Amino acid sequence: MSENDVADPLNALPPSVESPSAPAPPLAPAPRRGASGFGWLLLVLILGAAGYGYWRLQGIEQGHEATVQTEASAAQKLRDEVEALRRSADASKSEAQTLRTRLDDTAKVNDSLRAQVLGLSERARLSEDAIANLAEKRLSGHDALLLNEAELLLVLAQERYTLFADPAPSLAAYRLADAALAQANDAAFASVRQSINAEIAALGALETNNPSAAQQSLAQLRESLAQLPTRQRDEESGLAQQDSRFARIFGQFIRIRRDDAGGRIGRNDPLFARTLLDASLRDAQGALLIRDASRWQQALTAARAQLAHDFDATSPEVAKAQATLDGLAKTPIAPPAPNVFGAALKELRNLRTTHSLQAAPAPEPAKPVAPVQAEGQS
Repeated sequence: MSENDVADPLNALPPSVESPSAPAPPLAPAPRRGASGFGWLLLVLILGAAGYGYWRLQGIEQGHEATVQTEASAAQKLRDEVEALRRSADASKSEAQTLRTRLDDTAKVNDSLRAQVLGLSERARLSEDAIANLAEKRLSGHDALLLNEAELLLVLAQERYTLFADPAPSLAAYRLADAALAQANDAAFASVRQSINAEIAALGALETNNPSAAQQSLAQLRESLAQLPTRQRDEESGLAQQDSRFARIFGQFIRIRRDDAGGRIGRNDPLFARTLLDASLRDAQGALLIRDASRWQQALTAARAQLAHDFDATSPEVAKAQATLDGLAKTPIAPPAPNVFGAALKELRNLRTTHSLQAAPAPEPAKPVAPVQAEGQS
């Protein structure tokens, strides 16, 4: 089959097949095969171009629709974003309005606080003025009673230590005076309490001189007096050994002895010697109780002299007793008063005098006396 046969379908029919009803066409001259093939090729090209154009048109329409849809979605998205921005702007405006309202409230509160601070400052100033006025006023009866009590206690403490040199009762009196001043309302007497505390500390340092050990030593020494050997027996035995032949001969006829006609006992009596030493030790105990330093030294000096004169110095018991008396003589029983002693009492009296002068009312000026008019004068 040739191209002409394919391109021209009418020529493909067999010549024997004819339509029974159609009349026989007139015979026309047969065209040339080259022109017929070109027509068909042109037709195919046109159809192809039309199909390609249709396909491109469909693609353009689909792209346009996609573009339209994209633009629509972008526009919708843009509208959503604009709506969201509008809502955000509305929320920002609302928050700004809320913040503005809060700022206004804060400004009002600050103004109120400023006014309250000014009021408090004014009240504080008035309170200071009132306190200053109260400090300038005369002491109340309650404070005066407490100050009298404190002054009396300080005087008692000073006199007690002056008479007996005993720190313990003076410390008790000082503490009571400090407690009385602590209840006073006037703060001007706080310095007196500081002076009292200083004197309490100074007296507390003197409490180390406790007389109990010395009392115990004196009591033990008095108990051991019965075991101390006296010197009288040794002297009598020595005199008996040194008697001469003349004394032995005439001693059978004449005996010489002491006679205490006045009722006094001789010093050569051991009982009398122990009694004198015991009396001296008792005197030392009494001086220790009242803290009398001069009497204490006198009693110990007398006891040491009696012990050396009437008792055997070679005995270990007597030597031990002598050493005990020497140690007691070096013990201070009445320490000197501290330098700050009595300063609190002087300060209290000075402050009371100063307050009494400040609280004394000023004398009222004398009123002028009106002249008396004589009778008969207008």
